[in-house]
Parts: sequence; C-alpha cells; structure tokens
Amino acid sequence: MRTGYAGIFAAVLLLCGCTFHTGRAVPENAQFCDNLADRVQSLEQLHLTTTTAPPAEETACVQYDPTYAMWFPVMDYAETLQDKDAESFRAEMRRRFQQAADMGINTVYLHVRAYWDAYYASALFPVGEYAGETLDFDPLEIMLEEAHELGLSAHAWINPMRGQTDEGMQQMGTQFPVKQWYEDTEKRGTYLVKSGVLWWLNPAYPEVCQLIADGVREIVAQYPVDGIHLDDYFYPTADAAFDAAAFGASGESDLTQFRLAQTNAMVQQIYQTVKSVNPALQVSISPQGTMHGNYESQFSDVRRWAAEAGYCDVLIPQVYFGFENEVAPFAETTAMWAETVTCPAVSLVVGIGTHKMGREDTWAGSGSQEWLEHSDIPARQVELILSMAQVHGVAIYDYATTFQPETAVEAMQQQVEEIQELLRR
Repeated sequence: MRTGYAGIFAAVLLLCGCTFHTGRAVPENAQFCDNLADRVQSLEQLHLTTTTAPPAEETACVQYDPTYAMWFPVMDYAETLQDKDAESFRAEMRRRFQQAADMGINTVYLHVRAYWDAYYASALFPVGEYAGETLDFDPLEIMLEEAHELGLSAHAWINPMRGQTDEGMQQMGTQFPVKQWYEDTEKRGTYLVKSGVLWWLNPAYPEVCQLIADGVREIVAQYPVDGIHLDDYFYPTADAAFDAAAFGASGESDLTQFRLAQTNAMVQQIYQTVKSVNPALQVSISPQGTMHGNYESQFSDVRRWAAEAGYCDVLIPQVYFGFENEVAPFAETTAMWAETVTCPAVSLVVGIGTHKMGREDTWAGSGSQEWLEHSDIPARQVELILSMAQVHGVAIYDYATTFQPETAVEAMQQQVEEIQELLRR
C-alpha cells in the first residue's frame, strides 16, 4: 500500500520469472500439466509499464483428484510475514505446509491478492500491507518453493474486485491503474465504486475486466503456480446505486441479469487468460454456499459455471454450515451442489469450515448451538463428502482455525487426527 515498495518489487519483477521449481516427489495420483514454456504467449499482450522476464523452460504443475485442500488467508501474514526476514518466513511456511501435508492435504490456496495488493512481484498492484516497508524477498516465490518441495499443488488465490479503503487509496502510488482511476473524476464512482468502507472494481467496463485479466496473467506468466483460485467476493451489494450509470447506459431492464452477465464475462475472461498461458493450469472458484446468496447478494451465476465449460475447472462452494443449520443444513446443501454440477469438465470440491468449532452459529436458527454441543462436526462432514461419488474432494477453511484454534482446542486436535485418518484411507 505504500509507494516505497514499488521500486523493490519492480526489481524483483525483472528477475523472478518461473524459476522456482524444485525436485519434488510427486504422488501417484498427481496429474501433470504441459510445460509452461511451450504454452506461454508473448508478454507483450500484458498491459505492463515494465519489462518482465520470460518464464523458465522447466516447470512442473500438479493437480490432484481427489483434491484435499486448505486455504491460507491473507490475515495469516500478520504473523508469518510482517517484520520477518526471508528465512524466518520460509521456515514458518515450511512448518505450516508440513502440518497440512501430514494431515493429508495435497492442495493449498495461497492468498496473494486480497485488496488490490500483491504478495508477489507486480507492476499492476502495490505491495500488500503485511509485507512491510523493507521487504527484500518475494513471498509467493518462497511459498511455492516450500509447497512444491512437499509435493503440494499450490494455487494463487485472488479477490478480483475487492479493493482498499480511502486511506489505502490515498497512500497508493500513482503508477497503479486503480490509483489513476481513483483520481479521475469520471472513473471514480464508475470504474471504482465505494461500498461500505472499501472501494470495489465494477466489472461492467471492459477496461476494468482487462486490468483484472492482466493481473492474473502477471501471476501465471511469472510463477510456477498450479492454478488460479477466485474467492466469493464478487459484487459487494445489491444496492442499485453501485452500478447505476453502467446499467442505465446498457439499456437493459433487469439489474440482476445485467450483473450476472458482467460477472460471467469477467470470470470467462480470467479463465481464457489462464488457459492462454497454459491450458492445463486449473481455475477454481469458491462461491457462497447457498444459491440465494450467490444470486441475490453477489450476483454469481454458479448454475452456469457448474453446467457449462469455459468458466472454471473446479467449483468449491463454501458449505460452512452445520448438519442442524435451519436454513442450509450441511447434508442437504452438499447434495444440492452435487446435483448442480453437471458439466463433465467441472469438478465439485466441497468447502467446510473449522472456524465455528466451539462457537455459537448465530445465523443457523434452531441449530445455533450445534458447534457448541458437538465436537466432531468437521470429521463427520469430511466422511460424508468422501462417500459421495459426485464430489471430488474437500477444502478446509482454514489453516489457523485448524491448527491454531482459539476455541475447542482439544476437540480440534482430535478432529485433525480423525480427518487425517479419513484422508489417508
């Protein structure tokens, strides 16, 4: 977020390339993708103001079926990265990845852009807040090295639309496109729209979608990631004022359908961008766990993504609900998703959460006490998921609440052991 980072990372950008592969051991069920160097297109297609190094000739991209995944969110960097040197960061990430691998995890989603920021070498977005002012190493490079050393499939996790506060925007360097739009009286309020305390990108404009796609290309062209992972933060509000100008100019009459079309176009462009670099790189999306949440709040056309090729390779709905949840009980919601994903080119992986262990589930209605009364919910959820032929795996949110829980500590330790047994059958 601070302009002082730009010079450091511009230098890293020139040097890093896709040279971070290691001699990793690969399990038998791993599926290899093509050599990235054989597929990568000219970086002249990337709308950058600096020169980037071409990718290295050797990369190894691994996907797993079934997928046993874990999310590593940006908040963790406050502990692992902030005020740390390269070796300290490397040692801590190695320890965390080893814990996950020992549990049976084979895939990790690494948060590298959460708020129009970058925990990698970027010419398009400023360095992330937790990186500090004196960062002299590339966090994504280190995470990929350590994950790959353990045979983990490592995916770069981004939030394509969610941005920063006014304070963050004011501190941002003027070389970045979002800052230029922020200072442009015509684009501030159209290309960028404030909702709550944050600014968001509006996908109704081709230039916005191009920036998002270029940001994705910047990652997959530089780094040996195994895929791109999108979070569920699409539209932040149902308020018609968010995109009133674009909707009015469109001539359309249905705001919901208009927004669904914009999200579809953005997601499709991201997908095509990734595949233009390497068709075997995986694109995954983790939408809301309920249909009404997707269609009424965030305008994510998940039924289309589940039924048609060209939007994603994997859908990972966030079914963060207990079995007794009054609105969205876990077993029934998971079965609904299994029926929804019908495209042969799209796999279903079910996302579960350990963050509710030992806590009241406020929005669960009559099931609000379930996570307080039962200490075995995550393992029971994993067992159910693995019994379903239509489901290709499970993803756990997240590392910290699984291995460093603040509540139900002993119960969660027991759950780790039980889940380990299930994943290693």
